[in-house]
Amino acid sequence: MSPRWNPNPDVRTSRHVIHNLHVHLVFVTKYRRKTTRDAMLTRCEEIMREVCDDFEAEMKQFNGEDDHVHLLVHYPPKIQLSKLVNSLKGFSARLLREEYDAHVRRHLWGGHFRSGSYFAGSCGGAPPTVVKQYIENQKRPAS
Repeated sequence: MSPRWNPNPDVRTSRHVIHNLHVHLVFVTKYRRKTTRDAMLTRCEEIMREVCDDFEAEMKQFNGEDDHVHLLVHYPPKIQLSKLVNSLKGFSARLLREEYDAHVRRHLWGGHFRSGSYFAGSCGGAPPTVVKQYIENQKRPAS
């Protein structure tokens, strides 16, 4: 590595790639029902951390309210984001429905816990305008 390289814990390296990918995810309950309680959020965080570990991703932050959860996930480029999302949503919903069945049944029906939709926003790094300017200002070799 270059002597100018300042190690950044968020920048990961593997055999053929150096990466720093973060995504902000938001999952809502079906019909935005106010279903989730504090103990459920704590358990949901545990479940989602396990799923992230299985994908070699790292959950940097987790929090939520009674009808949605927010996650900040640092993930490698070999992961398809849609597969990570499906595993996070599906596995957590299945376990939360099993473990808090009586409570969930009072608010939801039809075997669903989460809405089929979700929010995913890329984050981290410089804004696109800064990256564009950086690329434009590269010293192109002379002919």
